[in-house]
Amino acid sequence: MTDDDFEEFDLPDPPAMDMPEGATFDQASIDALFGDSSSDLPQKSGLRAVIESRVVSHARLPMLEVVCERMVRSFATSMRNLTSDAIEVSLDDIASVRFGDFMNRVPLPCMLAVFKVPAWQDYGLVTIEANLIYAVVDALLGGRKGAAPRKIEGRAFTTIETTLVSKMIELVLREFSTAFEPIAPITMELERIETSPRFAAIAGPTNVASAATFAVDMDGRGGNFTILLPFATLEPVRGKLSQRFMGEKLGGDNTWRDHMRNEIMRTEVEIYTVLGEREMRLADVHSLEVGQTIPFDVTPDDPFEVCCGGVPLARAQIGRQRNHVAIGIVDTIKQGQS
Repeated sequence: MTDDDFEEFDLPDPPAMDMPEGATFDQASIDALFGDSSSDLPQKSGLRAVIESRVVSHARLPMLEVVCERMVRSFATSMRNLTSDAIEVSLDDIASVRFGDFMNRVPLPCMLAVFKVPAWQDYGLVTIEANLIYAVVDALLGGRKGAAPRKIEGRAFTTIETTLVSKMIELVLREFSTAFEPIAPITMELERIETSPRFAAIAGPTNVASAATFAVDMDGRGGNFTILLPFATLEPVRGKLSQRFMGEKLGGDNTWRDHMRNEIMRTEVEIYTVLGEREMRLADVHSLEVGQTIPFDVTPDDPFEVCCGGVPLARAQIGRQRNHVAIGIVDTIKQGQS
């Protein structure tokens, strides 16, 4: 074949792209599409925003904020009894975060207490900042009130410091369990205390968790601690935590409940018994006369059903009490029992 032979084939033109005239794809456009633009954007865009849109806001668990508010009041009282100081506890923030992002932002050095919830068969995490650790140790060892604790950088926490702070952690878990009682009766047990985020991995890096941060002020000294609960841990009570309006008894009104119970118990119902049944032709029924006897295939010792509104309730036997015909209950009939 020669070059002239190729000229006989008419190749189709490439499809035209619907783009403005002069528009081209550059690296900045590709980065913006995938949300990796180096420019300082107010919020993430592109595919990254679509992927991370799965993060659930804590507003979907409004009862968790109620639990944390209950925790503030009770924990402040317990800390006053422990340290004999004027303690002020406040709830700083409740946010939904990814576990990996939270652990990367934990300020070091700190203590990370891993606790277990046996009722939910899962784990949670309590992080205590260094300022609060030194303040608690200073208060429990009799330090002067109002004096800022001395920080020693570049060393690990001693056994004495870990033991003293563990008392505060046990108070946190006990009061947080008490605050959860209106939602679900649970207990939180301290498993271990770590100082490295690598050894406190209780969930995957992309798992969503709810983080509640509390601030503790002890006469000018103190710091923050955070209770982290993965959403997988809260799954058994997710339905109760998502309710927006709920009282201490989970929405129950004792007055109306007692009133309905009393009225139901005073309601009169009619029960009846069927001593026997027999199928007869219409002609035989039409020919019945006064004094005629209809035999049934039952004996006086055979049990019969006691019904109410067509629903069988029990089996009984016929008898007599004084001058009245009576029945004695032999067995009850459960719902669905034939």
